[in-house]
Amino acid sequence: MTLNKLAMALVLCFGVAASQAAQVQVAVAANFAGPLAKIGEAFTAATGHKLLVSPGPTGKFYTQITQGGAPFEVLIAADDETPKRLVAEGYAVAGTPFTYAIGQLVLWSTQPGLVDDQGAVLASGQFTRLAIANPKIAPYGAAGMEVLKARGLTEKVAPKIVTGDSIAQAYQFVSSGNAEIGFVALSQVAVPGKPLVGSMWKVPQSLYGQIRQDAVLLKAGQDNPAAKALLDYLKSPPAKAVIEAYGYQH
Repeated sequence: MTLNKLAMALVLCFGVAASQAAQVQVAVAANFAGPLAKIGEAFTAATGHKLLVSPGPTGKFYTQITQGGAPFEVLIAADDETPKRLVAEGYAVAGTPFTYAIGQLVLWSTQPGLVDDQGAVLASGQFTRLAIANPKIAPYGAAGMEVLKARGLTEKVAPKIVTGDSIAQAYQFVSSGNAEIGFVALSQVAVPGKPLVGSMWKVPQSLYGQIRQDAVLLKAGQDNPAAKALLDYLKSPPAKAVIEAYGYQH
């Protein structure tokens, strides 16, 4: 199949002609902002629809949506509980939540060799600050606290924790040197086509609850064909290939 025929097939597959292109307001979990940028490029090329993306912590999006001050039509969350709650409380469309990715937590440092492959650095005292996303609103932050608890290090490490509003800010703390190590998402440090900067430990799944990340159609987007098309596209082979390339399972 030629490239032109393939492009036309994708357009027909998602039921959108260029003249019908629309915009969709998307709230996306900070850990998935990078992959969504790649997926969005292909989505726009295939459908003509454009994404207006706001990255941030899932808990904050929940508050904005339920308080009526957010224009979002699709939520791409960092957990599976928030979409369920939004459906139950009447802010999202029943039957639309689905798991688009399963996240992987890592302990990361920009310093080569500082983080070992067993995470022993957490108990070593070889750092002064540990960055973590706010566990009250960020699922990856909650997962990081689970790891500390599982290792029996909560009280020992607590004085060294610096808390970010989101996983993006936790990443920023480490990348800027304000924290030597931090709990972040694998997708933030294992960027396709780029070498790993520093050192990291892929945290075993046995130390924290599975991070199932769900997407959902919000009531504000139920009449927007672009919103529905985006959710369909997230389930497509091209989107799944990007998701896998960033280290997620699905």
